[in-house]
Amino acid sequence: MKRAELILALAAWLAAAPAAAQDAALLKDLGAALRLLDLPCGEVISAQRRAENDHVATCKNGMRYRVFVSSEGRVVAQKQ
Repeated sequence: MKRAELILALAAWLAAAPAAAQDAALLKDLGAALRLLDLPCGEVISAQRRAENDHVATCKNGMRYRVFVSSEGRVVAQKQ
């Protein structure tokens, strides 16, 4: 029984690894977008996906921004 539990735990961990890497990349990308838009943030510590190319980023300094791609194809950030 313990072997089966170990295999299931390992499978769950391996499945989560790529998602965690994607999440880290997303946080870095959102932080870079906010820096390019000259908005105070510091570091993005979490993000919630609203839709494709539409996220709410929470910064280490407590600020929250909705970061999305406008209909004109530009990255836009709105303070939340």
